[in-house]
Amino acid sequence: MRSILFFGFPDSSCSSGSGCGCLPWVLDFESPPARPPARTGWTVNSKDPSGKRELEKRAPKLVENGKKTLILHGTKTSAVLNTVLTEIYHLKRGSAIKYSKKNDNIRPFESGGETSLEFFSLKTDCSLFVFGSHSKKRPNNLVLGRTYDNHIYDLVEVGVDNFSSEELKHLKEVLLDLFRGEVVENLNLAGVDRVFMCTALSSTTVFMSHCALRLKRSGTSVPRMELVEVGPSMDLVVRRHRLPNESLKKEAMKAAPDQPKKIKNVTSDVVQGKVGTIYIPDQQVGGMPLSNKVRGLKRERREAKKNNSGGADQSKKRKANPE
Repeated sequence: MRSILFFGFPDSSCSSGSGCGCLPWVLDFESPPARPPARTGWTVNSKDPSGKRELEKRAPKLVENGKKTLILHGTKTSAVLNTVLTEIYHLKRGSAIKYSKKNDNIRPFESGGETSLEFFSLKTDCSLFVFGSHSKKRPNNLVLGRTYDNHIYDLVEVGVDNFSSEELKHLKEVLLDLFRGEVVENLNLAGVDRVFMCTALSSTTVFMSHCALRLKRSGTSVPRMELVEVGPSMDLVVRRHRLPNESLKKEAMKAAPDQPKKIKNVTSDVVQGKVGTIYIPDQQVGGMPLSNKVRGLKRERREAKKNNSGGADQSKKRKANPE
């Protein structure tokens, strides 16, 4: 944009004789272009095939893909909140992305504080998010929300109280090993006749019951199943527990590899056995200089000369001794 500025001063000696203000100075300068307004529904085009495929994945579909969850930390978080966010991430493993870095400028309920949150939603293609923060006014605070078109759709703020997971998790592992039985590869559903049920009633109480499975008529090909309590049933209250040592737990959780590590460029065939593939660069044979001085050619020339000399001697003998 170009701007022109005029400065005028009254002068009695004006050439026009009207006593008007003359304009001795004219300043012309260019002002910087105005910033274009922010675009809300802007699109991104990519020339790279991989980028085009990624944009096609994020494009609207008739049947949408499963929603992914973004897990973020606030400026300050407590140990309980860190454990809660980690547990949520493990529960949604495969469909969740967790950032462990603290974010100082994310305030979902304040105006302007959702910009970074919307940017992370666009970057990770997550339509759900869990934001954890801790303060004196709102301790162990969790903000759950959804996004639409990479903009915040709705928000819910909750507080975490009486969170306990290690004790019940430890009890669950022990009960599973206690009632596991023999591990089999195939299972006949007709032979399943008993069920052990364990229900967590509180942070330290677990209700356990033993039920028998009864098949009843339902009027269809699929029978109706009922659970009949046959005992024993009890309420288990967690009192004292001791977790395993980390080094010992790591050693006990090691599992043997199911399959050997695959070797690159090697295949097996029933007829040929072990077959390998070798990759060599282009030899560029067409550009190599050719020489006529080859030992094989010299040998052929010597043999040709010898044959020619032998034929000449026989012709001379025939001329010297005519019959």
